[in-house]
Amino acid sequence: MNEPIPLPIDGVLDLHTFRPREVKDLVPDYLAACRERGIRQVRIIHGKGLGQLKRTVHALLARHPDVVSFSLDYPQFGGWGATLVHLRPPEAQR
Repeated sequence: MNEPIPLPIDGVLDLHTFRPREVKDLVPDYLAACRERGIRQVRIIHGKGLGQLKRTVHALLARHPDVVSFSLDYPQFGGWGATLVHLRPPEAQR
């Protein structure tokens, strides 16, 4: 019953289906999976609500070493209900 549910790694992470306590592990893991696949722009949908989930996501992003920048999405695409994240490219193989 507690088997992991496969999560598509396509650059869009919708947090509506996750419990708030899962977000602290989920967001960094998802960003790492995106970088591994060459996805450098990620959209995290946290919803508008009271803003607690957005604050949690932004705090995680602010201290994540692979995040170059992040900002709220454009108004026509969710505005303050989603965050756009720009990731560093993976290091070149030596």
